Amino acid sequence: MDELVGPRVYSCYKCRNHVCLHDDIISKAFQGRHGRAFLISHAMNIAVGPKEDRNLMTGLHTVADISCADCSEVLGWKYERAFHASQLYKEGKFIFEKSKIVKENWW
Repeated sequence: MDELVGPRVYSCYKCRNHVCLHDDIISKAFQGRHGRAFLISHAMNIAVGPKEDRNLMTGLHTVADISCADCSEVLGWKYERAFHASQLYKEGKFIFEKSKIVKENWW
């Protein structure tokens, strides 16, 4: 497992495995299954599940659930494909549910 030393790291709320950096947040104005969510450019220590098409608030997307590589808790999803031109910026990015991650080492 990658482990980062320093501030502004987010971890899985269940096992504290580091999963993303605050500096990789693109937007905090997203909606997940369980409330607010962050759009993130990079993720670490996660497993990506099978791809599936889902109708989300912004239309049809091909997504794959992402889970913690340590405890297997589902933390959000990865955008694999967007079907509308206005949504292409999401491809390859990650949604992390705010309720599923916690701040770690924020001094």
